[in-house]
Amino acid sequence: MDSVLIISPTEKSAEQIRAMLPGIERAASVTTAGEARRLLTASEFDMFVINAPLADERGDGLAKRLAERLSGEVILIVKDEIFMETSEKLAEYGILTVSKPLNRTTFWGAVKLAEASRARFAIIRRENLKLQQKIEDIRVIDRAKCLLIANMKMTEPEAHKYIERQAMDMRVSRRGIAETILRTYEM
Repeated sequence: MDSVLIISPTEKSAEQIRAMLPGIERAASVTTAGEARRLLTASEFDMFVINAPLADERGDGLAKRLAERLSGEVILIVKDEIFMETSEKLAEYGILTVSKPLNRTTFWGAVKLAEASRARFAIIRRENLKLQQKIEDIRVIDRAKCLLIANMKMTEPEAHKYIERQAMDMRVSRRGIAETILRTYEM
C-alpha cells in the first residue's frame, strides 16, 4: 500500500490513525467529506480510512462513493453502537468496518485485509483486461472474415484458414492480418 487518505473530523484523530499505518509512503488527511472529494479530483489513493462521523456527513455515504470508484480499498471506523448495522449495510460494497474505540491490532488486521483485497482485485482487473482484448481481437478477426467471404467468395472455414495461414507465414498475429484485410476492403 503506497498511499492513504485519512478522512477524520480532527487532525489529532488523523495523526493517531496515521501512527497505526507504518510503512505508508504517502498519507494525506482531511477533516470533511467535501475536502476528500475535492482532493480526489487531483489525486489517487490506494486506501481510504474514514473516521466517522464527519462534520459534513455520517461517513457511510462517502464510503459507498469511494468503494464504487474502485480506486482504493475503504475502511470505515464507526462507533461500537452502530458497528453491526453499518458493517452489514456496507459489506456488499466491499467496505471494511472497524468499531471504536480503535484497537491497534484490529485496525492493523483490517489494513492487511484491505491490502489482500486490493491485490486480489488487481489480478481480477488484469484478467478482465486480457479477456476484453481477446474479445476485441475476435471481433476484428470476424469482421475480416466477413469481408473475405463477401469480397473473395470464401466460405467461413476458408476465411479462417486464410487468416491463420497468413499470420503464420508472415509471423504476425491473426489480428494484425485481420486489420490489414480491413484496411484493404473497407476503403
